[in-house]
Amino acid sequence: MENFPVINLDNLNGEERKATLDQIEDACQNWGFFELVNHGIPLELLDTVERLTKEHYRKCMENRFKEAVASKALEVEVKDMDWESTFFLRHLPTSNISEIPDLCQEYRDAMKEFAKKLEELAEELLDLLCENLGLEKGYLKNAFYGSKGPNFGTKVANYPACPKPELVKGLRAHTDAGGIILLLQDDKVSGLQLLKDDQWVDVPPMRHSIVVNLGDQIEVITNGRYKSVEHRVVARTDGTRMSVASFYNPANDAVIYPAPALLEKEAQETEQVYPKFVFEDYMKLYATLKFQPKEPRFQAIKAVNSF
Repeated sequence: MENFPVINLDNLNGEERKATLDQIEDACQNWGFFELVNHGIPLELLDTVERLTKEHYRKCMENRFKEAVASKALEVEVKDMDWESTFFLRHLPTSNISEIPDLCQEYRDAMKEFAKKLEELAEELLDLLCENLGLEKGYLKNAFYGSKGPNFGTKVANYPACPKPELVKGLRAHTDAGGIILLLQDDKVSGLQLLKDDQWVDVPPMRHSIVVNLGDQIEVITNGRYKSVEHRVVARTDGTRMSVASFYNPANDAVIYPAPALLEKEAQETEQVYPKFVFEDYMKLYATLKFQPKEPRFQAIKAVNSF
């Protein structure tokens, strides 16, 4: 198995730009995931977010989680729950950080600053994808924009040590419904895996890196040139794994469809195989079908959409 793709964004600024873009293209086509270093987010900010996330879990979430799973004896395999403790922050189009209980002011401030940096990085990455795809700069951002701008939010998760990891998943296998996902993950406790060539491959923990993966909407807009990839979190016996995953998604009313320029460019080889739909309609389907294969979702949205 070839090495998991690690991309140094510093190399975009010199004569290695073309090689770096090629690395990103290969990762988007063949992995659906890649890891970024020298991404421009201050390392002290990453350390602060990690420290405060772990402190918040210990102070506010750990006992709740233990109480919630106390009734789960884990005597047989459990397929309808995930061994995770989570909360969600919304950044765009409006923020709810001030409304989340139990967050200290330092944590609120750090997450606001982190979200702003991630938003900038997501939009930079979308433009790099446009460059590789031969689309005009800003195409993907505009495709996501709708009437109020993109949806952008963060799932803060901790995956506690599990006494019987063979009986439950930290997070069941799925693809992500949205656009582009940026993850700050624990640099010591692993557990995230992606499916490549019918094998589960570890996404390696790496200090100060940002893991990027592509969601279903990128697959649709690129007409399948880039794929969203199934991934999961395996439960572990050894320690709690932190995950701060931020989702840069289309607006609810954004209309998603394969980019016409890509269809024209590949007309000899490719016909439009993905449907046209409103993102909010897709999310309603996804809510009930998240842990099932994505292909039936695309078929179902094709059957119900109004285009």
